[in-house]
Amino acid sequence: MASKDEKPQKKQSLFKQIAQIYKFTVADDKKLPWLLAGAWLAPVVLFVILGLVFHWTWLTWIFVMVMAIMVGALFATMTLTNRADKVGYAHLEGKPGAAVSVLSNISKAGFNFPEQPVWFDAKTKDAIWRGTGFNGIYLLGEGDYGRVMRAMDRQEHAIKGVTAGSQIPVYRICVGTGDKQVKLKDLRKTIVKQKAYVPSGHKNKLVAKIHPRSRFLLTQRELDILNDRLRTLQTKQGLGIPKGIDPTRPQRVSRRAMRGR
Repeated sequence: MASKDEKPQKKQSLFKQIAQIYKFTVADDKKLPWLLAGAWLAPVVLFVILGLVFHWTWLTWIFVMVMAIMVGALFATMTLTNRADKVGYAHLEGKPGAAVSVLSNISKAGFNFPEQPVWFDAKTKDAIWRGTGFNGIYLLGEGDYGRVMRAMDRQEHAIKGVTAGSQIPVYRICVGTGDKQVKLKDLRKTIVKQKAYVPSGHKNKLVAKIHPRSRFLLTQRELDILNDRLRTLQTKQGLGIPKGIDPTRPQRVSRRAMRGR
């Protein structure tokens, strides 16, 4: 129980948070001040031109200009958020564990990406993480594309051992800046877009011809069973990392952390 002398930590004000995000971003993005000014002034200029054209009354002017300033502030905030994300991704690019860190707070479609890798090469620092979602299983790799793909062959073979007889797809994604690799800033979008199709199985020949396939999706119960089986698989396999060493263990990175707060 906290003592009476201890004061609860005060949450930072919104303006202070925005100021910190701005300082963090502008250090690497010199165009930011001009972009923010343009985003804020664009609605104001537009409404001024409309007012001159349509000869608004003074009451309309007041109402519209207040709205223009608010819209401009919204656009400026959106611009700052977008530029801050780009700078944050640039800072994380190439760092061990950055890929799974970016996905640690993804919540769409029941995605689950544990922080501990399922495979790690202590010599090359190549690593593979395994995630799941309603669309299937994801193998997420960092490191040399050829080495990671060969390691994924073994991982997929092990996965098929616990999902035998099912049509659960396995998606392979290698993160990096090289050929056939996905850049860190595009990772979330790439994960969400992954999808697979299975034969629709309609008995009616006409319907089967019109609708020959349907999108593969797991139910919540099927996803829970899959996660249980994969956890059991990981327990049996273990992880080839020396005791006390986990250099790719990612820090939990949120948008706030990416912006230097």
